[in-house]
Amino acid sequence: MTLDLLDRTLRRDPHRPALLGAGRDGAPRVLARRGEIADLADAYAASLRSRHGLRGGDTLGVAVRPGPRSLAVMLAAHRLGLRVAVLDPSAGPDVLRARLALAPPALILADAAAQAVAGWAAPLARRAHLALPPLGRLGAAVATVGPRRFGCAPALDLSASAFLRDPVATANGDGDAVIVFTSGTTAAPRAVVHSRASLAAGMSAVADLVCPRPGTIVLGGTFFVLVPALAAGATVALPARTPQRLNRQIVSLRPDETYLTPPQARTVRHFTGRVWTGSAPASAQLLGRIRAAGASEAWSVYALTELFPAAAVEYAEKAAFADVGDLVGRPLPGVRARLADDGELLLTGPGARERYLGEAPDPWIRTGDRATLAADGSIVLAGRCKDMVLRRAENIYPGLYEPSLHLPEVESALLVGIPAGGRGGDDGDERLVALIQPREGADRGRLRADLEVPLARMGRARPDAVVFGGVPLAGRSRKPDRQEAARLCARLCDRGPGRR
Repeated sequence: MTLDLLDRTLRRDPHRPALLGAGRDGAPRVLARRGEIADLADAYAASLRSRHGLRGGDTLGVAVRPGPRSLAVMLAAHRLGLRVAVLDPSAGPDVLRARLALAPPALILADAAAQAVAGWAAPLARRAHLALPPLGRLGAAVATVGPRRFGCAPALDLSASAFLRDPVATANGDGDAVIVFTSGTTAAPRAVVHSRASLAAGMSAVADLVCPRPGTIVLGGTFFVLVPALAAGATVALPARTPQRLNRQIVSLRPDETYLTPPQARTVRHFTGRVWTGSAPASAQLLGRIRAAGASEAWSVYALTELFPAAAVEYAEKAAFADVGDLVGRPLPGVRARLADDGELLLTGPGARERYLGEAPDPWIRTGDRATLAADGSIVLAGRCKDMVLRRAENIYPGLYEPSLHLPEVESALLVGIPAGGRGGDDGDERLVALIQPREGADRGRLRADLEVPLARMGRARPDAVVFGGVPLAGRSRKPDRQEAARLCARLCDRGPGRR
């Protein structure tokens, strides 16, 4: 399995750099060496087992920023056979509470930044659309990973003397490995569950697709980039957060492989090596700009939380595609595709999620995308058939947040996506707009002020604009017509800037 391979690789040449960051000038700085991550994983595993009593099958909540510590936590959890529930500060406190009620953790590991978001820095964090409830009130013990700051939970005790060396000693067979929450509602959250086998298969598929080599530099920050690259002996650089620093970082590093989301890639003026982009639609125009900026190859990767990766296509093939729809490429080895009766794309393969939490296993994933299959098996997308808004490479599910907008003075409320226009709209990026239909006689000024309370709790799902108007209805059941609502919101937003 790839995580076991990573553990062995980290213990070879322990003094070689594993993870790099970027200074203000973009120059690389070593965040962690291989042996440091391996030792940290040993210490975390020993503490989780001997100090906190966690055993195979227990759930570990994790709110730790990407980097050496989060990687070591994942390695320790894998060794103990724990399942990791990823806590997302951008989801909002109400959604997070509902999610953790579905998968209650035995322990929550959080770094100081996550705890600040939930504590003393909450007012500042809300300005960045980050929000967590006080972690100590989620029904589980909390321990701090990394430097402990004011107001943090006690630090994870790393004084255990007997480090774990046997990766199979307390493993959970092919049990649950990772829980990632996706769509659903606050009342009924939905969570993707990957088993140890499906997680390993997904990472192996990335390794087979990208083929990272020992001694090379890979730029990318996702778990599915970090693990295969490090396991292959490459050094991974975490992308800088600002466009200016990211550009300087790429010029300084000259990475052999780069993985960025389309919004990140659009800001880069110079590339080297092969470039991979995904997590949002990538048009032929964007891939062409990447190639023109110096990339030797530019690839679009079609992936889902339930199956990563599923298909891939290079710029030349995508640019030559002249038919209607968005060509995302042939299914990768082992991945099978078919169409449901209504044209929805269904996928399965070794890397497919094991199930949704609380639901029976089903090998076929309903992608929510309408598609056609070309004669050579290539997948051509034809739009979405599920309620989802794609904004800056993030999937936002309106059903999670709309109930909170139904205040006493609100007759109806919808969250819809409209084209982002000049901000990368050619790649499917959308603006999120809240359409509010007030009750008759409602004071709109007071209602707008009252709406600030639920809006502030929506994290990164906070709308770009709030508009007032009648919610269009359709059909015999008179259900809200989302397509017509989106057109109405586009017209209302064109009349002037929406107020948030």
